[in-house]
Amino acid sequence: MERRVVIIGAGISGLLACKYSVEKGFDPVVFEAEDRIGGVWNRTIQSTKLQNVKDGFRFSDFDWPASVQEIFPSHTEVLDYVESYARHFNLYPYIKFHSRVINIDFVGESFEEMKTWDLWGGTGMAFGSKGKWHITVLDTDTNATEIHQAEFVILCIGRFSGLPNIPELPPTYCSKVFDGKVMHSMEYSDMEKSAAAELIKGKRITIVGSQKSAVDLAVECAEANGVKYPCVMIQRNPHWLLPGNGFLISHLGHLYFNRFAELRLHKPGQNILYWLLATVLSPLRWGISKFSEIYLQWKLPLKKYGIVPRHSFLEDMSSCQIGMLPNNFYDKVEEGSILIKRSQSFRFCREGLIVGGEDKPISSDLVILATGYKGDQKLKNIFTSSVFQKYLVPSPTSTIPLYRQVIHPRIPQLAIIGYMEGFANLPSFEIRCHWLTHLLDGNIKLPSIGAMEKDTARWESHMKRYGRRNFRRSCVLTTNIWYNDQLCKDMNCNPRRKKGFLAEWFQPYGPADYAGLADQKR
Repeated sequence: MERRVVIIGAGISGLLACKYSVEKGFDPVVFEAEDRIGGVWNRTIQSTKLQNVKDGFRFSDFDWPASVQEIFPSHTEVLDYVESYARHFNLYPYIKFHSRVINIDFVGESFEEMKTWDLWGGTGMAFGSKGKWHITVLDTDTNATEIHQAEFVILCIGRFSGLPNIPELPPTYCSKVFDGKVMHSMEYSDMEKSAAAELIKGKRITIVGSQKSAVDLAVECAEANGVKYPCVMIQRNPHWLLPGNGFLISHLGHLYFNRFAELRLHKPGQNILYWLLATVLSPLRWGISKFSEIYLQWKLPLKKYGIVPRHSFLEDMSSCQIGMLPNNFYDKVEEGSILIKRSQSFRFCREGLIVGGEDKPISSDLVILATGYKGDQKLKNIFTSSVFQKYLVPSPTSTIPLYRQVIHPRIPQLAIIGYMEGFANLPSFEIRCHWLTHLLDGNIKLPSIGAMEKDTARWESHMKRYGRRNFRRSCVLTTNIWYNDQLCKDMNCNPRRKKGFLAEWFQPYGPADYAGLADQKR
């Protein structure tokens, strides 16, 4: 049978999927809606920087250029680095730009037949069934649509773009009653830099949100308008955000990203000895989280401005909610060019916004909603089949059940790269692409559908235990080494990547530890 592979999206995950599938002898087609690679790095605000140190956010076989000296590179430097990677490995010939995938549909196998399968795709192989995917693609230049066919589809569409999360309010309190302009941070990021600067200049701006995009936007607005037109931030649930220097950021890897650190957590599929050890070490787990909270409250004026998070540092780590503060964020707060209001609710009025517990409105010309994205819905919408949509999002209280965070046990011949989160997504995407292309090449034996579903349920329980209310972000940050171990074992590669006992257990793991993984066998 034919083994045609289609990759949807030319962001970082799509480029990695392309590179490793080419190395396995495939001839993939990559559909990209925009005119440039890079995904979300194409659409960021002017001040955005990498949230990870650059040594933790790199391709295993392609280092940062010597010209990049900053520990946290700018978004333009990140984009240049990604484009250099694509040129170095000659990936551009595989990419079709201005090609927006409207939907995908699996044909050739009935749902009744698929329900009887004991193995993924009927045989447990990537190209096992007689079914194929029909991919409807819109040419954004000509508005013409065309249906392409492929035996395997790799979705690399990301979860932080495309479908903004807009808070739902009663009609009398919604944005329509406001005399000013309302936009989502996605719209602002999509603007040309000069147009964005012109938009915020001399405006009374209110930002709703407490995550990385919200604080970046607040600093950008504060630098444009100063104390004359202070930027107001409405934060419902403040998160633990790290300063770019100091003890915690310098030692985060030793506290959370080594094998010994992961012993403190109960992990999916671990044996009884590991489970008992994690139970014994639970006071240490609590103590390190509490130390991190105390340190940040000492380092930053969180109490002064009433934005101490109500949840633990470990909960933010376990749900990938940790972000980096802009260097001068609290300088702007201290000088009065950023005002912070903590409120569980807000509503629009003609003059601006009214937050819960206050009668006086926050007078505004522009309201920017930095309220995240509907990543699950975006992923669901690309499928024409309501059955597959239900498989992907079974309920509001569950995660998207992906085996090895890559394939759905009941959706054949399809993989999803870039949905699950980690502290540094690039190396996480890369090892998953390693695993996926081993599967495409027939070198991984999958368990039964039932066994895969049990495994996804264990991971969901783990995410709920430590990520709590934010478990749906599908984060494996605090168990990343354990997760990578499973992938390495599936590929018959040695999961122990360091030299020496002390290094293996106490040194932080990073991208360089997985260099040459495809060539190494146990």
